[in-house]
Amino acid sequence: MADGTVPGLRLWPSNAKGTATSWGHGKWILRYQSPLTGTRREMGLGTYPMTSIATARELGMAARRLIDKGLDPINEREAERAAKVAARDAMTFEKAARKVHDEQKPGWKNPKHADQWINTLETYAFPSIGKSRVADLGVKDFAEVLRPIWLTKPETATRVKQRCHAVMKWCCAHGSVAGNPVDVVTELLPKQLGKAVRVQHHPSMPWRLVPAFVTASLRGDTPEVTRSALEFLILTAGRSDEVRSITWSEVDLESKIWTVPASRMKAKVAHRVPLSTRAVEILEAQRAAHPEAELVFPTPTGLALWDMALTQFLRDEKAQSDNPKRSATAHGFRSSFRDWASEQGYSRDLAERALAHAIKDETEAAYHRTDLLDQRRIMMEAWAKHVCGHGAAESNVVPIRANA
Repeated sequence: MADGTVPGLRLWPSNAKGTATSWGHGKWILRYQSPLTGTRREMGLGTYPMTSIATARELGMAARRLIDKGLDPINEREAERAAKVAARDAMTFEKAARKVHDEQKPGWKNPKHADQWINTLETYAFPSIGKSRVADLGVKDFAEVLRPIWLTKPETATRVKQRCHAVMKWCCAHGSVAGNPVDVVTELLPKQLGKAVRVQHHPSMPWRLVPAFVTASLRGDTPEVTRSALEFLILTAGRSDEVRSITWSEVDLESKIWTVPASRMKAKVAHRVPLSTRAVEILEAQRAAHPEAELVFPTPTGLALWDMALTQFLRDEKAQSDNPKRSATAHGFRSSFRDWASEQGYSRDLAERALAHAIKDETEAAYHRTDLLDQRRIMMEAWAKHVCGHGAAESNVVPIRANA
């Protein structure tokens, strides 16, 4: 049955005794004269109904355009297939990994994660399998990549395994391999004992020690930007990245509110932070010191503080934490605030909202239509008084730098 729209396009019945339409199946054929040899050729364009009439016409017109250019569409299709096979056969693990990295990188909002993703493979996978063709790699190859770090560096090994799996999954999707050997690689490796129960906590400063630390380490006639940023972080119970990257466009000094945009929040939901009197004082001092800056806490070069600036300062100060072997961390002050809020009798809901923690229960979350800003303002002002040494617990504070 001729199509009538594309010259030479026909639907050939799958059964000689019937027609394509009566039997419901057929094969699309394009008959044409080769511009190279002058012979008549027939080009298959797919089967009906899997290949629709519209698709067959589109393929037929594309072939006709090649013929008009003096090319044989069958030859061109075979050359394209051969090129794909050659590219597949030449695809090494390193080439595939870098392609995956380039394709996924635009979707990662954290540049540090993007760098770590490829760096782990460069360190642990490329030296042994980077030059190997992905089609030649098997379960044993990936097991040998992971074995040296599987028990000694279990978290790193898990990340390497996940990234190798992503690379091979991409290769499967592009026809370079038939299956993903990383799926069963753990069958060749020993069990990682204790991995399921190992929990990492950020070392935090006991809340009763915070006022002494702030007075001894963060106050001064001309406090530097790191000290100011850290005190602001403590007062707001914010995350390090949120504080280091805060801009003046997010701050309303008149209303005493800092609005962190959703794009910079872990939960991807905008978060309003009521600012205490002391927090506003820090912001006003920063505005006076850097009147032209876009960032609230800029470095001398105008950039944001580096990601470990606050924690490194705490290490240098030997800031005491609940872990005798480690100094307090910037993130740990969120725990300090949370413990203080519980000790002072503030509700769990109020404290969790101050920390911008997401409500895990979907039903409960659906009924929460307010962020309790006014109630949180009272709580954060009380926290600021404690941090500044004016709270009821001041007499219980133990200096933390006596043995530093």
